[in-house]
Amino acid sequence: MRATLAAMANAIVLTAPTSRFGFGKSLRGLLILGLFSLLAACASVGGERGGSAPAVIAATAPPVVDDPAPIVTGTMRPYQIKGRWYRPEEQPGYDEVGLASWYGDQFNGRPTATGERFDMHALTAAHKTLPLPGLVEVTNLTNGRRVVLRVNDRGPFVDSRIIDLSRGAAEQLDLIGKGVGEVRVRYLGRAPRLGGGPLLQAAAPAARSIPRPAPALPEPPSTFWVQAGSFGDPLPARLMAEGIGAPASVSAANVGGRELYRVLVGPWPDANAAEAARQSVVARGYADASLISTR
Repeated sequence: MRATLAAMANAIVLTAPTSRFGFGKSLRGLLILGLFSLLAACASVGGERGGSAPAVIAATAPPVVDDPAPIVTGTMRPYQIKGRWYRPEEQPGYDEVGLASWYGDQFNGRPTATGERFDMHALTAAHKTLPLPGLVEVTNLTNGRRVVLRVNDRGPFVDSRIIDLSRGAAEQLDLIGKGVGEVRVRYLGRAPRLGGGPLLQAAAPAARSIPRPAPALPEPPSTFWVQAGSFGDPLPARLMAEGIGAPASVSAANVGGRELYRVLVGPWPDANAAEAARQSVVARGYADASLISTR
């Protein structure tokens, strides 16, 4: 290519006409300058192979799940936490931006909402309403890092936060030090029977900039209970409590001027433990069991 461009430059020198105003000389000069610029460009592109090239970020595709795990039906029931109802459902187009928190040692080894054991080093997460178990792609909007996580738990029960990450997931997203970070969560569908998704790293920051919400104020600690049933007569309430066994008890409450007798199981120090207990109560035949909390 360089030989061809040099020959073209020589031809211009020999054949370009010259006017009496000197335009020919100027024209020859401009054409020759342009051709030698192209020649230099060819040398820089095809010459040295050891030069540094711009980094290319490989495109990543969502994992293909050939053997999806069945949805745990007990986790799809409406439940109540801190006086607020949550209604899990299929959400194929779920794509939200919000705050993520993470949890680790204090829950490590405990059962999650799906019955799986929580491994704080695994790539897992908790969500309030997505089907369980499922897969989500979580992107740290500060640094562009991404992970695919197995969602197998419920939470976080703070309005300003949309997902709770395992310690392992928070480490991969570089959120450990901050504790809370702004993320984008995209639902990918059903999770495999075992394991989560591969680590997806992206060096480029996220394209869109979202205003950061004000940090949430700390909330007073809550106590969680499983309400197995509610009756207007104390006798069936006592019979249900005896059928469930410890730690079930009957609690009387006046609701709208009417005396109700609630069968409560607990208390539990956190929503994860309470949800595991609720699933156990449901498995024993009390399908209407729900979560409640008190402060």
